[in-house]
Amino acid sequence: MPNQVLIENDAVVLGILFLILFGIFKLAESTNRFLVSFFKIFPPILLCYFIPGVLNSVGFFSGQHSGIYPFVSKYLLPVCLLLFTLSLDIDMLKKLGLKSVLVFLAGTLGVILGGPLAAKVVSVIMPEVFTGKEGGELWRGLGTIAGSWIGGGANQTAIKEIVKPSAYVFSQCVAVDVLVAETWLAVLLIGVGYTKRIDNWLGADQSLVADMKAKLHDYKTKNERIPEFMDYLTILSVGFVCMGIAYFFADLIVPYISANHPSWSKFSLTSVFFWVVFITTALGIFLSQTKVRELENVGASKIATLILYILVASIGMQMDLLAISQNLGLFLVGIIWIFIHVIFVLTAAKILKVPYFVMAVGSQANIGGAASASVVAGAFHPTLVSVGVIFSVLGYSVGTYGGYLTALLIRWVLA
Repeated sequence: MPNQVLIENDAVVLGILFLILFGIFKLAESTNRFLVSFFKIFPPILLCYFIPGVLNSVGFFSGQHSGIYPFVSKYLLPVCLLLFTLSLDIDMLKKLGLKSVLVFLAGTLGVILGGPLAAKVVSVIMPEVFTGKEGGELWRGLGTIAGSWIGGGANQTAIKEIVKPSAYVFSQCVAVDVLVAETWLAVLLIGVGYTKRIDNWLGADQSLVADMKAKLHDYKTKNERIPEFMDYLTILSVGFVCMGIAYFFADLIVPYISANHPSWSKFSLTSVFFWVVFITTALGIFLSQTKVRELENVGASKIATLILYILVASIGMQMDLLAISQNLGLFLVGIIWIFIHVIFVLTAAKILKVPYFVMAVGSQANIGGAASASVVAGAFHPTLVSVGVIFSVLGYSVGTYGGYLTALLIRWVLA
């Protein structure tokens, strides 16, 4: 990246990031044929990563020296995780059926086991990928991919702050994450046009999807309402209070572990952010079983989604796109990894005889998160968009834990 940058003032950079986000999503709403076709190939979330990445790479601004990402990751990320997890609706998951949840979890298992297997295969056939200083640290970057592919961008950032890959490694891994994930999204969307054929091959009961449509339509009609000022204040208060609680206890736990169990540092247990994410997610799961979950009816996850895209843009502005070309073998890891995930979800769908809709949304809720899972669900029927959100929230709930476990497994198989 160039030594000199054009814009150094973070206030200006933040304004540019919001302008980018607004421009992307405003254009994505257009009915213009060219733009509709364009966004089918290049989904908004892909552009949210890569436009700031391009600007960073050409020296328009410096993500590495900016204070935006540290602020967003430290203060807004825990709130984002909390608000997403808050909308975890176990009753609705029950209505969707055990088979649907099992297919989703099969995809999660495919990511957890697929990462170490893919890394091991590539280390054998292309050992140079994992050699040298940067290669030896790749398990950290691959762990962030696992966090993203089990949960979403918020989990990815949480893993990044826990295992701390270098900016160079992280740039490479974000590129693998986004490009491979968006390619799989395109495949799933193409498959929507062949739903009947795929369902016949799976031996699926298509009445399951019809039942989902009816249940979700009734739920939305009965519970959703227009938010007021106190609703927004309550949502943000819950988020930031829980973040404060998480930091309070993390500041007590970390010094104790550092003094009494210093060897636990190899598991990142002496990282303040590890405990912040752990406590925040646990609080979110607990509160989702109380009346606090009703905040979802006035837009808790929408606020979380806005924070998530700010987070995605701030991650993008740390990317050095020139670093991507330095280790193209890493893309082979991603391709093998996603292939293993696909085997897991396809096998589960075949055994359980669930429709392609469940398989596609369950898979994308893992690999792409709430935004793209909703896109896949909506491609079947607008009423089903919330299914993508529900599964994605489940992913956000386990994404950090699963991603962290995957990172440790990758480090173990490469040792």
